[in-house]
Amino acid sequence: QVHLQQSGGGSVQPGGSLALACEVTGKTDDIWVMGWYRQAPGNRRKTVARIDNKGATEYEDSVEGRFTISRDDNWNVVYLQMNGLKPEDTAVYYCNIGSSSSDYWGQGTQVTVSS
Repeated sequence: QVHLQQSGGGSVQPGGSLALACEVTGKTDDIWVMGWYRQAPGNRRKTVARIDNKGATEYEDSVEGRFTISRDDNWNVVYLQMNGLKPEDTAVYYCNIGSSSSDYWGQGTQVTVSS
């Protein structure tokens, strides 16, 4: 059974940094993409960043240049380094992996940016 375990996150002042990690356990079919999404209260879940099986990355416009997505070589862990955090980055963050058979989601991690 595939399981995604998230860690990191928390609270920080504007301009600060936080990091998220998501560990994948269990047998999966070929993973073709790993990503991070976020959902603020009253809003739908939105893509933050993704990295595909060729190493290509894409970012939501508002985080471009501030956030960095990366993964380990074995596709076991995906990371999100968040710098220059702003209050509008406050949300629950979810990791996601897409495989040839299914999508899987982490449990969600709260990130709060406030002074």
